[in-house]
Amino acid sequence: MVNRKTTFFYALLIAIASLAVGMVIASRLGMAPSSAAQTVAPPANSAPITGPLTATMFRDIAKAVSPAVVNIRTESRQRAQDLSDFFGGGGGGGGDLFERFFGQPQPGQPRQQQQPPPREEVVQAAGTGFIIDKAGFILTNNHVVEGATKIRVSLYGEDSDQEYDARVVGRDPLTDSALIELTEKPDHTLPEVKFGDSGQVFPGDWVVAIGNPFGLSHTVTVGVISAIERSFPVASQRYAQVLQTDAAINPGNSGGPLLNLRGEVVGINTAIISEGRPGNVGVGFAMPINVVRELLPQLRAGKITRGRIGVGIGPIPADAVDEFGLKDRNGAVVLNIAPSGAAAKAGLEPGDVVIAFNGKPIRNRDELVAMVTATRPGTTVPVRIVRDRQERTLNITVDELDLEAETAAQRADNSPGGGTQRETTSGFGITLGNITPEVAQRMRLNRGTQGAVVLDVEQGSPAARAGLAEGDVIVRVGRQAVANAADAGRELMRVPSGGTAFLRVVRNGQETFVAVTKE
Repeated sequence: MVNRKTTFFYALLIAIASLAVGMVIASRLGMAPSSAAQTVAPPANSAPITGPLTATMFRDIAKAVSPAVVNIRTESRQRAQDLSDFFGGGGGGGGDLFERFFGQPQPGQPRQQQQPPPREEVVQAAGTGFIIDKAGFILTNNHVVEGATKIRVSLYGEDSDQEYDARVVGRDPLTDSALIELTEKPDHTLPEVKFGDSGQVFPGDWVVAIGNPFGLSHTVTVGVISAIERSFPVASQRYAQVLQTDAAINPGNSGGPLLNLRGEVVGINTAIISEGRPGNVGVGFAMPINVVRELLPQLRAGKITRGRIGVGIGPIPADAVDEFGLKDRNGAVVLNIAPSGAAAKAGLEPGDVVIAFNGKPIRNRDELVAMVTATRPGTTVPVRIVRDRQERTLNITVDELDLEAETAAQRADNSPGGGTQRETTSGFGITLGNITPEVAQRMRLNRGTQGAVVLDVEQGSPAARAGLAEGDVIVRVGRQAVANAADAGRELMRVPSGGTAFLRVVRNGQETFVAVTKE
């Protein structure tokens, strides 16, 4: 009997020891589940907002949520010419939307004269964030902490000189979101926000913004949702669907919460249109919280993985629906194909219209981008297109997006060309020339490239509105290849007034599709 008890005791001891060792090994291999604070996004309340607006409602929201809103101060090394911040995260106004995102002037505006590169200097900036977990995790904007060498966070109700160090855990330029973590903790329990459902937000809904504008801690402003699904540029040729609000958002509000009438976060205040002035003019933008909430596990892991198929796309011109053979304007037209990319390997061509991706219909360009980026790299999906007025299906294996490499490639400048022969088109507003050896060398065209180089584009012309630029090389008009300016001019003359010319254009070494309606 004693032996049996002894045997049972040792067996139990071995089992417990094995379990303990197994848990240690699993945790080191990343097999054991992490804590909920590390992997699970906070729950979102999707119930509709009901009930009357009371006299103390906004006061109650400010009182409940302000303790979870933090002020963020950063230090970074920047060039002097980069110090203006369109978003307001840098504590100062100014900057232009196109220059902030793309490093180029707004279309139609001249480039500034080149200045000698200034030396780097330490720059302090201010922004806002909000605590999403008692463990010290804070959501803010990517542009608030991007490039920061030091991040300091101050909490509500504490002395202004009491700050805590923080570090970046993960960030995402395409949603302008970042997750940071306090590396120094206060001696009290941290409050945390509650998440609402940005899918339940509609124009006219009341919203509240809390932030740190111009360093004025925990400022509360009130307004309404002005629009939803507003297309907003977040990178070259990439857009996000954001909320527009007239709640005052000023420099320093960046990264703060936009709240519904239950005091739940429905957006992250991200940008303003300032019309050249440093303050608010009633047009602010917030990233919908649903988009960021879905990314939280990846932000916590420190890496965002997205899909890419290697195409440039645009909207379908309203006057070209019939010529494309479409029933309506739903879909996105392929403008260019990246060499050796997923789309090129699958046989997609400039001028194709994508009407469905992975079995889901496409309404517009932004919807297609969202579907592609949300697809896991390596996945093969069916893509329904219209080509030459006929539908067909291609299977595309999605690549992984490398945003930095993509942006660098798209920023390559066009090199204007010239030719000895000039061909002026009627109804399009372009002047064409032949490709001479000098032009081919200057524009780095492939040997044997034939076509017509665009020498001039009239301001406000159909070609200008369609995006044609000096230095573009037209290689096809419709399905007809052109060898020189005369060929291109002849084919363009055949397009009736009011008709659309579908052009294949070589730009920066890539073929691009351009649709131009003749006047």
